[in-house]
Amino acid sequence: MMAADPRPMLTPQQATEVTQQLYGVTVREITTLPSYIDQNYLVEDKEGSKYVLKIMNSKESEETTVLGLQTHAMSFLHQHGIPTQTAMPTTTGQLMSMEEIDCGQGAQTYCVRLLTYLPGATVAKSPVTTHDLYNLGKLAATLNKTLLQLSSPNLDVLQRGNILWDMQNVPLVEGYLSLMDGDPLQDVIRAVIQQFQSHVQPKISNFQKGIIHGDLSDQNIIVTPLTNGHHEVSGILDFSMLTIGCHVYDLAIMIMYIMLQNPSPMDVGGALLAGWESVMLLNDDERDCLFLMVLGRLCQSLVYGRYNVSKYPDNKEYILTTAKSGTLILYKLLELGKREVERKWFTDASTFKQVIHVSL
Repeated sequence: MMAADPRPMLTPQQATEVTQQLYGVTVREITTLPSYIDQNYLVEDKEGSKYVLKIMNSKESEETTVLGLQTHAMSFLHQHGIPTQTAMPTTTGQLMSMEEIDCGQGAQTYCVRLLTYLPGATVAKSPVTTHDLYNLGKLAATLNKTLLQLSSPNLDVLQRGNILWDMQNVPLVEGYLSLMDGDPLQDVIRAVIQQFQSHVQPKISNFQKGIIHGDLSDQNIIVTPLTNGHHEVSGILDFSMLTIGCHVYDLAIMIMYIMLQNPSPMDVGGALLAGWESVMLLNDDERDCLFLMVLGRLCQSLVYGRYNVSKYPDNKEYILTTAKSGTLILYKLLELGKREVERKWFTDASTFKQVIHVSL
């Protein structure tokens, strides 16, 4: 017997009823928002106020302590001036509610939260400038630095080194490479994994550690345009990968995803790096491993994307977002090589710092 699909698949009618019952909100309009394996609805009430109804998949909904910490972290960051969503209380004062719902394959329990709505478009869909990227790098490092002050008796549950997507687990990609049999990309990815194992893994113990977002992708950062052609970050979304890890992972993840949609992908790293280092300096080992971490995350995304499409073919377009340009960027980075790419990133970052300093 096949296991039930963990993804919530509430109909708009079910989502409307849940919102009204739990939050006392009279729903005027409800529309679906994209998601990987959770479910998001944009909800508008009769006064015109907007919210996001987030329904977690049934597997992650079992980890109530982790979900509680994610909710707490979002609120903590919001209080410290980071643009994050916060959870609205239910009519009984709960910030999250475990709901048993039947989506057509028997009742499963899903964690439901109604989050504040943040306006803007994803970085993936916005023509961001290098100046915007500098500010984004700065904000991401500030987020990491702020999370160092987060306190809770349950912080140890964020030791989630078993997450497949965790950067330290890049070598686990090897176990999924059979999906790519016959694809020349398979050997390229295998070679990247070997370099990661020999070059990055021995140095991870020297990386600076703390609580990290874990998934600062171009889909999880939203911006709004300013009148001068630049953008400001209006939201950091989706804290489901919140974990205790190495700060530099967040930087590498951001560089990799933002390169995907950028018309000048090679200019992304330096701008993000300059912004990041205006708040949190990398040490020598982190600088030396940044290139291979960007490659490692790219390999994770390409391989796990293909794996998840085999499980959830109906969500193929969203899951394979990386595949469109990711393969080309992987080849481009490897063609230029570690030394050349690092030279560009670090030179650009240093030039950027001087320009920013002068403009201040």
